[in-house]
Amino acid sequence: MTTAIRPPRTARFYAVCVGVGLLAGLMSGLFGVGGGTVIVPLLVLLLGFDQRLGAGTSLAAIVPTASVGVITYAVDGHVAWLPALILAAGAVGGAQIGTWLLPKLSQTALRWAFVAFLLAVIVSLYFVIPSRDAELELTWITGPGLALLGVITGILAGLLGVGGGIIVVPALLLFFGTSDLVAKGTSLLMMIPTAVSGTVGNLRRSNVDLPAALCVGLAACATTAVGAQIAKAVDPFVANVLFSIFLVFIASQIAVKAVRGRHQR
Repeated sequence: MTTAIRPPRTARFYAVCVGVGLLAGLMSGLFGVGGGTVIVPLLVLLLGFDQRLGAGTSLAAIVPTASVGVITYAVDGHVAWLPALILAAGAVGGAQIGTWLLPKLSQTALRWAFVAFLLAVIVSLYFVIPSRDAELELTWITGPGLALLGVITGILAGLLGVGGGIIVVPALLLFFGTSDLVAKGTSLLMMIPTAVSGTVGNLRRSNVDLPAALCVGLAACATTAVGAQIAKAVDPFVANVLFSIFLVFIASQIAVKAVRGRHQR
């Protein structure tokens, strides 16, 4: 296996890592996502990381970022602890299924299907606005539902390389009637064991640039709490509008990959 070429450790390298981390942390706290959708493309574009090294470095940086986010949301009781663990368990298993299916399915078709899903979510966010008081309670119905959601999240993560928060947050809002704050806090908690597990595997395969991961992760910690406080301060409808704009950005990224993938065939 060839080792990825790593950029030189210059002042620019560390400055870019700090800048990427600050932006990723803000997005993570504001939307309840890991920040990989910001970290990976910027590391590839600005520092010349290859896709695999960028993804592995991003996953390692998500561990401290998500931890700070969880603490910030948990202070006000906006984390559903047991549901998050059920989601994480499902996601870990689902990721194995996703990576197994990866060579068997058309990536282009999968990407377009996911873009369609995101567009449906974007429209729904303008009509479904759960109360800020809505909780995520475990019942005989929601428990298996959360496990299924975790598996689906893991499969899509393995197939498309998307972070779990992009799927979990809107699913908790639309299908479980959870408040946006609980959805975001729970999503961040779910990511931690998944990111730790993935990072251990990536370290064994030398797919993590540790200095970059530390720099991005620590910088992200400085703004994750800021993002979470903004999320708490804004009106739920405004929060949905902001999240929908973020999803448009993600959908456009995936659509570009789908177009490029079709042209490369």
